Amino acid sequence: MTMNLNNGNNSAFAVEAVDVTKVYQSASVEVQALRGVSLAVPKGDMVAIMGPSGCGKTTLLNCLSGLDEVSSGIVRVNGVDISQLSDNDKSEYRAKAMGFVFQFYNLLPVLSAVENVEMPLLISGVQAKEARERALVALELVHLAEWSNHKPAQLSGGQRQRVTIARALVNQPAIVWADEPTGDLDSTNADEIMELIVGLNEQNGQTFVIVTHDLHIAQSTNRIINMKDGLIVEETMTERGKARTGAAPVAN
Repeated sequence: MTMNLNNGNNSAFAVEAVDVTKVYQSASVEVQALRGVSLAVPKGDMVAIMGPSGCGKTTLLNCLSGLDEVSSGIVRVNGVDISQLSDNDKSEYRAKAMGFVFQFYNLLPVLSAVENVEMPLLISGVQAKEARERALVALELVHLAEWSNHKPAQLSGGQRQRVTIARALVNQPAIVWADEPTGDLDSTNADEIMELIVGLNEQNGQTFVIVTHDLHIAQSTNRIINMKDGLIVEETMTERGKARTGAAPVAN
């Protein structure tokens, strides 16, 4: 079963960044977390962002997704310049056009899997019947339909992360941001989660930008963007990326 990812925007890119900087000010100390980062991720692509701790990869993810303000530069998601949106509009756009998967699942323990997945829809004003139907479709996509009524404590770590992915997909977002999505999993579950993400990317055209420290995980994507000291220092195409035809390059 596939989900409709068509949002009517003609931009060829899911995300574009032009000369993005991020400066944190703390007392008299100024930290330049991003020093002029430019990249473009075509729709339907899947890229990994890697680098040592403190290199700026999570900051970049937060700035690209609008969770954090850029100090300068332009960020477009699906053709929309999110740096020009008000805080309320930015929150609404994130809710409608983006999905998020984090290392720690952020599931509400008192809710079942399907209730956790449908919650963003209910908050966005979707009627309860439609929200439940869409949540069940999302759980089917991640192969958890039969676990829909189980609470997080009744699920394995891998299953909980699948619920998180279903929740990220339920709004049919243009792009999914994933920050260390396998970091809390053993190698077997991590491989299963990446297999699922790869399948969603291939079958549904879902775009993924993944921050990871794990080269094995990164090699499951199409491209690896390496960062150091707030800059993109290298981009490499993976074997999977080379095998794909017509894949546009990520500019840096």
